[in-house]
Amino acid sequence: MPIKIPNDLPAVQTLLQENIFVMTETRAITQDIRPLKLLLLNLMPLKVDTETQLTRLLGNSPLQVELELMQTRTHVSRNTPQAHMLAFYQTFDQVKDRNFDGMIITGAPVELLEFEEVEYWDELCEIMEWSKTHVHSTFHICWGAQAALYYHFGIRKRLLPQKLFGVFPHQVEYKPSILFRGFDDVFMVPHSRHTTILREDVEAVSQLNILASSEEAGIYAISAKAGNQFFITGHSEYDAGTLNKEYIRDKNAGKPIALPKNYFPGDDDTKPPLVTWRSHANLLYSNWLNYFVYQTTPYDIRQIGTGEA
Repeated sequence: MPIKIPNDLPAVQTLLQENIFVMTETRAITQDIRPLKLLLLNLMPLKVDTETQLTRLLGNSPLQVELELMQTRTHVSRNTPQAHMLAFYQTFDQVKDRNFDGMIITGAPVELLEFEEVEYWDELCEIMEWSKTHVHSTFHICWGAQAALYYHFGIRKRLLPQKLFGVFPHQVEYKPSILFRGFDDVFMVPHSRHTTILREDVEAVSQLNILASSEEAGIYAISAKAGNQFFITGHSEYDAGTLNKEYIRDKNAGKPIALPKNYFPGDDDTKPPLVTWRSHANLLYSNWLNYFVYQTTPYDIRQIGTGEA
């Protein structure tokens, strides 16, 4: 089944060109199916890029997904036209009285700030608290994962000596995890961050499981043992050219930036990068949607958070 997104969302044309099965609102209303209702809190600056990346993965599933987009009301995006934000995004006040089968909270380019210094931190805390009673399963990405681990469990992020930048090999640690069902023994994931979380800090919290990690990139995936929260430190959703855009941006700005590791063939940045993470990215999101959203969410979405599911 396809992902259902607004008729005029820019991602539609991109996904159709890639043969991703997209269903617009007009067609979806004719189907007698209870779709999974997902909410995307998009904190990334290039919102159209992130929408496209995530809808691409969420749409590669046999499940019908109805995606809604949310922004913070306490921060105005400077990198996405306001006409786009007004047309496709809601604020928390507009959705807080509803329930959702799943929610994704993205990363954000604010990791060098203390959490409390982030302009929309109080609002994000309100949303994360709300997610515990109004969302069946929440999937946090990169800075979004760090913010959630700090808010829910008091785990602090730590500054790295240099930016972690590139595509790194990972292994599943917790073999019973069905989030990684079907994964190879080694799988690749892009990372782009200045901070990390320490293994000993996570292991000190009894409610958490470390699911997968990398010798070089550190912990990659953590789950709450209740199964309702996931924390992913990398960017499996990235396009082929995303790291290259970041590399060129920082290079042109005169910032100290190394070549992204394991990205350009032979470390030659004149050659197009090789995508080594696409299949695992699709499997990651498919497993989350199937096992932790679809298989366990109540048919009556109003029962989420009531204890009746």
